[in-house]
Amino acid sequence: MAESRVAQLTGVHAVSALGRGAEAQLAGALAGVPAFGAVRRFDTAARRVTVAATLPDVGALPDELTAAVDAACHAAGLTAAQRVGCPLLLAVHGGPAGPGPAPGALAGQLTARCGLSGHTRVYTSACVSASTAVADAATLIARGDVDRVVVAAGYLVESDQFALFDAGRALAVDGAVRPFSAHRRGLLLGDGVAAVVLESSAGRRHGTESLATVAGWGRAGDAFHPCQPDPTGAGLARAVDAALRRAGLPPQAVGYVNANATGTPQSDAAEAAALRRALGGHAAQVPVSSTKSVHGHALEASGLLELVVTAFALRDGDLPVNAGWLAPDEACPLDVITDQPRRTTATHALTLNAAFGGANTALLVGAP
Repeated sequence: MAESRVAQLTGVHAVSALGRGAEAQLAGALAGVPAFGAVRRFDTAARRVTVAATLPDVGALPDELTAAVDAACHAAGLTAAQRVGCPLLLAVHGGPAGPGPAPGALAGQLTARCGLSGHTRVYTSACVSASTAVADAATLIARGDVDRVVVAAGYLVESDQFALFDAGRALAVDGAVRPFSAHRRGLLLGDGVAAVVLESSAGRRHGTESLATVAGWGRAGDAFHPCQPDPTGAGLARAVDAALRRAGLPPQAVGYVNANATGTPQSDAAEAAALRRALGGHAAQVPVSSTKSVHGHALEASGLLELVVTAFALRDGDLPVNAGWLAPDEACPLDVITDQPRRTTATHALTLNAAFGGANTALLVGAP
């Protein structure tokens, strides 16, 4: 990729149970204190699990997304004129999830509310929705199709998806997410709303600060099982390979991995296998953590929320804690960050996501 067409993050905003604002996400991830608590938003009396990471004062999803897009555009210093002509790529749930508008209508509302161009693209591909949107935005910028793109994503814990994950026995009955750890019991859901402005360095505006770059990206499918990952990690490894190849960097350039790891037995082991497959011997040396251990799984919004955390971690040189750790698992022989944050001088990090149906994404984040 030509340096003049690198996609840069110039404005970000994020909301989760860790707090409001991008800085709050990193602070919460570094503190390593999980934000899980009893769900008050809907009745969980019939559920096996009754906890999630939810904000008590959250608004309706359209309002939260509007606020996030406005905040990200403001942080990037975009004028009203610069917002016009800026496309919106939106990642949200594609099925019925409460009384809100359908995804396409929601995208139209956001462009009207936030003064964007009206050109939209909607992603409803489950847990890789947001990371796929970022990859597409970076592609548009790298090709010179656009100078800037707004990517937004949102999921607020609601009764339908909560019931499905609970009925499928995917939720952790012990109320904790323990990525890569022995005795992990499953995932827990969490609120997540985020927006970022990606801009081409070729048309960089005077005085604009780059928070990070999207140096590479990759996507691959494994088509192994409708719900279970390929235990060899082949699909996710191909996504990592593609991200590194696009950036023109070797595996040794990766200084941190914000893993997809949800705390489920099969998926964490498969991800560890993918990292060993893609990074070779370096996989045992690169620091790894999953911030889902503190903010929960935000489904369609996970990729964007975790991108924000990863970008700020690289910028500040502090790597987040992998909370919930009990003991090593021989199926996950990785350098997992436990107990306290780790200082780093790394310039590149991977943030990984995977979804049911065998979809895998890898984003390679570069320091500004």
